[in-house]
Amino acid sequence: MSETSRDLLRLAGAVLQPGFEGTLPPTWVRRWLGEGLGGVALFGRNIASPAQVAELAAALRAERPDVIVALDEEAGDVTRFETWQGSSRPGNLALGAVDDVTLTEAVARDLGHDLAAAGITLDYAPDADVNNNPDNPVIGVRAFGADPDLVARHTAAWITGLQSAGVAACAKHFPGHGDTSVDSHVDVPRIGSSRAELDGTELPPFRAAIAAGVQAVMTGHLLVPAVDPERPATLSRLVLTDLLRDELGFAGTVITDGIEMRALRTRYGLEGAAVQALAAGVDAICVGGDHADEATATRLRDAIVAAVAAGELPEERLAEAAKRVEQLAAWTAQARAAAVPDPAGGVPVGLAGARRAIRVTGAAAALPLAGAPHVVEFEPPRNFAIGPETPWGVATPLAALLPGTTAARLTAADATGGFLTAARGRPLVLVVRDIHRYEWMARAVATALAARPDAIVVEMGVPASVVGATHVATYGATRANGEAAAEVLSGRSVHSG
Repeated sequence: MSETSRDLLRLAGAVLQPGFEGTLPPTWVRRWLGEGLGGVALFGRNIASPAQVAELAAALRAERPDVIVALDEEAGDVTRFETWQGSSRPGNLALGAVDDVTLTEAVARDLGHDLAAAGITLDYAPDADVNNNPDNPVIGVRAFGADPDLVARHTAAWITGLQSAGVAACAKHFPGHGDTSVDSHVDVPRIGSSRAELDGTELPPFRAAIAAGVQAVMTGHLLVPAVDPERPATLSRLVLTDLLRDELGFAGTVITDGIEMRALRTRYGLEGAAVQALAAGVDAICVGGDHADEATATRLRDAIVAAVAAGELPEERLAEAAKRVEQLAAWTAQARAAAVPDPAGGVPVGLAGARRAIRVTGAAAALPLAGAPHVVEFEPPRNFAIGPETPWGVATPLAALLPGTTAARLTAADATGGFLTAARGRPLVLVVRDIHRYEWMARAVATALAARPDAIVVEMGVPASVVGATHVATYGATRANGEAAAEVLSGRSVHSG
C-alpha cells in the first residue's frame, strides 16, 4: 500500500465514531485505534457500572491516548450512563419547568464530573430542540420546553455546567427537531417553518449554544425547505456550511446523528450518506446504534477513501474534518486538566431538582395517600432514542415508601377495565406518559376515572392534557422524577446518598 493510500485511510478513520458490542473494546477497535480511528461511541450495551466504564475508557486510551470517547447521555429519559436503573437526574423538561439556570448548570456539572471520572470526553447532549409541537414522537420531555428563549438560556447553562467538568458538549439536533411529527429514526421529518420562523424559534438555542462555547453540534436528519428544499440537513452544505458555519459562526466539530438511521439509510445508503455528509461540512460520522461491527466501519472507511479517489469528496475537506476532530480531542485533554472540582462535594442535586419540578393540579388535599395504593402504569411504545431497557414509573419507589403497594403495567393490548378490580377499597394511582398522544391510554384512564373519580393521575411525559381531580406532573420519567412523585404521593422522603 502506498503512503498516500495509508494517509487517506488514516484520515477516513479519524472522522468515524463507531459503536461496538461488549463492555471491553474488541480486538478490531483496538487495532483501528492504532491505525488512526478518531473516536468511539458508547451505548447502553457497553455499560454495566461507572467503574467498568472507566476500565473500558482506560483500555481505549491505552491504544490511543487522545481518542474521543463519546456517550449519548442527556441525563433524562434518554440515558446511557444509567440505562439499567434510570437517570438519577430530572431531565430537560423538568429543568425547564423549574426555570432556574443555576440549577440546570449544577445538574449538568454534576453529570460532567461523573462522566469525566468514567473517562467520557464527549457527551452527545444537550438537546437544544424547541418542542413546540406537543405531538412530537421523539423529542417531548427531552427538550427544555416550547419557548425558544427558555430553551436557549437553559441550553447555554447546561453546556457551561458540563464543559466546566471537562466533558465536551454537543448541542442537537441542528437546525431543530422540535416541530416535527415524524421520528428521524424511521423517516425524514420535514420542518415547514419559514426562514423568519426558523430565526425566531428553532435557531435561538443553537445561537446560545455557540455563544456559550459549545464544542460540538449534532446534525438532525431533517428536511428544512426554508434553507434547502432538496437535501436533509445532515447532507446539506446550505445548512451545515452556509448557515451553521458562515452565518452562525460555529467553528467547532459537526457530528452526525446516527448515520444508519432510516431517514438517511433508506434513500442514500450508509456509504452514500457518510460521504455526502462529509462533503456538506460534517466532521465526524456517528454510527453503531444498530450497526456495531467492524464490517460496517470498514464499509464507511473504504467508501470515504473511494470518494476522495473519485473526486466526489475533496481531500482537503476530509483533512479539514479530521483536523477538527483532532482539535476536539485536544480541547478535551486541556479541559480535563483544568476542570474545577465538584463544588457540591458530591452532594446529589438530581432528586432535589426533580422535587422542584413537581406540579400538582386540582385537589391537592387528596395527598398524601391514606394508605398503600394500587398503581396502574400505562406503557406507551418506546421511541428509539429512549430504548426499551430503561425502567420508569412510580410503583417501585412508592412501594419502598408505602409497603403493601401493588402495581400493574398495561399496554394498548391489555388496558381494559379489569385492572380496577385490584384497587377495590384502596387508593388508586394512574401513571401515564404523554396521554395526549395515545387514544387507547386516554380512553382507559377516562374509564377508570368514571369508576374511581378519587384516583390520582401522574403524568410522566409532556403534561399537555390535565385529567383527573388530582393531577401530578413530573415533566419526565427518570428515576429521580419517579422518586419525587413517590414522595408527593406518600408524604415521605426518599433517602438517596
